[in-house]
Amino acid sequence: MAAIKNKDVVKRARTFAKPFCVTDGKKFKLKDFDPNETMGLEAEDKPRAKEALTSGVKVLAELQDMLYAQDNWGLLLVFQAMDAAGKDGAIKHVMSGVNPQGCQVFSFKGPSAEDLDHDYLWRCIRCLPNRGNIGIFNRSYYEETLVVRVHPEYLSRQKVPPSLITKRVWDERFEDIRCFERYLSRNGIKVVKFFLNVSKNEQKKRFLLRAERPEKNWKFSASDMAERGFWNDYQKAYEDMIRNTATPESPWYVVPADNKWFSRVVVAAAVIESLSELNLAYPKVDAKKLAEIAEAKKALLASK
Repeated sequence: MAAIKNKDVVKRARTFAKPFCVTDGKKFKLKDFDPNETMGLEAEDKPRAKEALTSGVKVLAELQDMLYAQDNWGLLLVFQAMDAAGKDGAIKHVMSGVNPQGCQVFSFKGPSAEDLDHDYLWRCIRCLPNRGNIGIFNRSYYEETLVVRVHPEYLSRQKVPPSLITKRVWDERFEDIRCFERYLSRNGIKVVKFFLNVSKNEQKKRFLLRAERPEKNWKFSASDMAERGFWNDYQKAYEDMIRNTATPESPWYVVPADNKWFSRVVVAAAVIESLSELNLAYPKVDAKKLAEIAEAKKALLASK
């Protein structure tokens, strides 16, 4: 475990993270995960949840500082979800305390013409985190097994030789992604993935809120509404995605997303848990360096 000050927060983080962690997708069924789950906490427990998140953010900042100083590991956080599930808010609140110098967020929308002239992993590979850094993907290469699967016409635009697009194309993409994430883990880039699991009814409420409140109108999108019509197709695609790509080295966290205050606690807990597993510590200073520091300190104290 990382040598952090508040180990109780790390222990508590495990309590919130473990129930939603999927490391073996063989028997995974999305229906087994309730989007409204709060682990017994009620709406009146929101202040406690907020306090837990604040404590978690502080510990996360400490862990990130050690990650940056040690400069051995990188951490990649992947966020996937249906529209209005709260990805942006989770990223904003959970990562609010980390040093921007060691953290970058990349949002992947529809591929550009340049992207389509490369393999589908290319644009994401370019954005992988350096050692010592946290990289966040707001959507990712997993869109290639989600939106492209639900809308197979997109596949024809990717300029892939027709002979390579067979009935096994999705199984092959899952295989490629598993190999890619295993490669990253073997090179010191830990991959942690989040599916923010929002219910169809809660999504409807959030869409209506965007339509009714002027300050949220900018978030409203007709295309998001159109995608809602493919809800069942997306649920099947997400289930198959997690079933085929959840592994011990790159787990999925199926985060209940109907209550934003709870989902943010779970995400923070999972990030803390993941970083604490890396045995992070500040670099040790040898005797020669300590002597140099002592001499410099002595000179500073003597100076005017």
